[in-house]
Amino acid sequence: MTTNQKPNRLIDEKSPYLLQHAYNPVDWYPWSEEAFAKAKAENKPVFVSIGYSTCHWCHVMAHESFEDDEVAAILNESYISIKVDREERPDIDAIYMTICQALTGQGGWPLSVFLTPDQKPFYAGTYFPKESMYGRPGFKDVLLSLNQQYHDNPEKITEIGSQIVNTLSEQTKSEAPISEGILEKCFEQFSQTFDPRFGGFGQAPKFPSPHQLMYLLRYHRLKEDDEATEMVIRTLDAMANGGIYDHVGYGFSRYSVDEKWLVPHFEKMLYDQALLMMAFTEAYQVAGSNRFQKVVKEIFEYVMRELNDDQGGFYCAEDADSEGVEGKYYLWDKWEIIDVLGEENGELFCDAYGITEEGNFEGRNIPNLIKTSFIELAERKNMDVDELTSKLNEAKKNLLEHRNKRVHPHKDDKILTSWNALMITALAKAARVFNDERYLKSAENAFSFIEENMVKGGRLMARYRDGEVKFAGYLDDYAFFIWACDALYEATYNVAYLEKMKKWTDKMISGYWDEKNSGFYLYSKDSAELILRPKEIYDGAIPSGNSVAALMLIKLSRRLGETNYETYANQLLTAFSNQVNSYPMGYTQFLTAHLFIQSEPKELVIFKGKDEKGYKELLKNLNRMFLPEVVIVAGEEEQLKESIAFLKDYETIDEQTTFFLCRQFQCERPTTDFQMIFEKLK
Repeated sequence: MTTNQKPNRLIDEKSPYLLQHAYNPVDWYPWSEEAFAKAKAENKPVFVSIGYSTCHWCHVMAHESFEDDEVAAILNESYISIKVDREERPDIDAIYMTICQALTGQGGWPLSVFLTPDQKPFYAGTYFPKESMYGRPGFKDVLLSLNQQYHDNPEKITEIGSQIVNTLSEQTKSEAPISEGILEKCFEQFSQTFDPRFGGFGQAPKFPSPHQLMYLLRYHRLKEDDEATEMVIRTLDAMANGGIYDHVGYGFSRYSVDEKWLVPHFEKMLYDQALLMMAFTEAYQVAGSNRFQKVVKEIFEYVMRELNDDQGGFYCAEDADSEGVEGKYYLWDKWEIIDVLGEENGELFCDAYGITEEGNFEGRNIPNLIKTSFIELAERKNMDVDELTSKLNEAKKNLLEHRNKRVHPHKDDKILTSWNALMITALAKAARVFNDERYLKSAENAFSFIEENMVKGGRLMARYRDGEVKFAGYLDDYAFFIWACDALYEATYNVAYLEKMKKWTDKMISGYWDEKNSGFYLYSKDSAELILRPKEIYDGAIPSGNSVAALMLIKLSRRLGETNYETYANQLLTAFSNQVNSYPMGYTQFLTAHLFIQSEPKELVIFKGKDEKGYKELLKNLNRMFLPEVVIVAGEEEQLKESIAFLKDYETIDEQTTFFLCRQFQCERPTTDFQMIFEKLK
């Protein structure tokens, strides 16, 4: 291993991931024209390593290979080496991940790609051990072999690269609509893969995929299918019981490596907290479970404690590793808990959270509630459930205080517009449903942070860190920020958010829309050109920008009465129908827009009357209801008329709060009878 003290070029970057590699003996470049110009001048292949700062296997490959003098010598002599933070450059990551999946049938991080000096790929993979093992070729052997092939067969290497790019460049536009039975087909796929015992879908590893759960809630609303709701509630309960949830410090880990949700991959991502907060909030609306409200509150506590910047924005993530060991920060020995809490309270906590002498993970313990019934435990301990809960909450506070003395996992403290927008959306939803000002204040603070720090020359930027704003915004930045505008409007009915929603939607269309084949590109037409201009539609760990944009276009169109926005949405839904029809379960956020159209959407306009208290109370009642197919516009009559042209002829009745309900392009007579409106919506 190296004892290198001299930094490489990455020392001048702001990305925590790139800075982790700034003292590698590898002569790293950030992605730049300079790197490719040097490769061309010296006729060297380019090695591109893509990852992120809280990626466990990225750390492993870095330690084995990039910190190793022998590997570094090969790279420095024979390659131009480039490091990319996938969270800063999702455009580069999307292109080469697609290529890796096309070449190998799989993908993941670290992503290792070999390019010609004109950015065309000729080989790709993910993690390579330094020496051959795990059935994977050794990184040293790969480097030596590919370098020899590059120089011995340059025509073949060029041909491979050109062929890959040409194949992936072929973009076709579907002309057929989404198939008629797609919603039922998607639900059938969920039913077939659902785990009735432990919740979730498919085999281990299990991922939360909150947008799938939110889709199922909407399917239940449309089809009145209780099985859909049961799958959601079972899954959310199981995740909240499992070790994937941090019962001491709160917040969810990335995924579970086992079927029971017991053993997590311990990294915590901002986007998971945001999307899960949304899912638990909506499930609360449907099921009324106080437990779900409690989880939302606890996620909020975690995010504000660990991921909130003092200027209002939110950091990206916390690592799985501390002191070089995955999960070390989160694991407990039974004796340690007894030592911190004392014999009586320590034994109580251990009974509740499955803590044993033997441990449930590599000889230590992940606290969980998988086998715990609070009612049965309270009876055994001769106390009521409230007393039990109070004692356990106090124990968790003491354990968190003790845990905070340990070496804390690395925090990726860059601020991304897209992920912040997801958290703003989650907070605004929670503020509306739970009528909680703390959530709204945090959402509005983060929204202001983006407006004040991450808008440059009238356009959104992607990343902020240490005072530096960098990278022109991607589609996800715009689509998710529009979603945040929508959620804040629904939480406040402040017309300014509706106007901002329109402004950023117009910018998204002008900068990212494909006039020829429809759909939105990942990066804008005036960004630096890469070898491909991808359009992402798959709803993976987070929903795709196209999926979110589709629903937002429809909602904006219905709110403003401007049908051109819905025209874009309909073209978008058609353009990707072939992909979605082939595997609907992989496109649930996209299908949410289609489901919205199928669910007889309603528009409800509310003109505020003189009774301020009554108006606020009825909004509170509306907000508690799960009404995903209803688009609401509410506020002062004159203010709404100024912003929304189609309202110019609407009038309040006798200065009372007045309701105007429309469905299927037909409007009912205005009324002041909220109970009648309530029944029709219910």
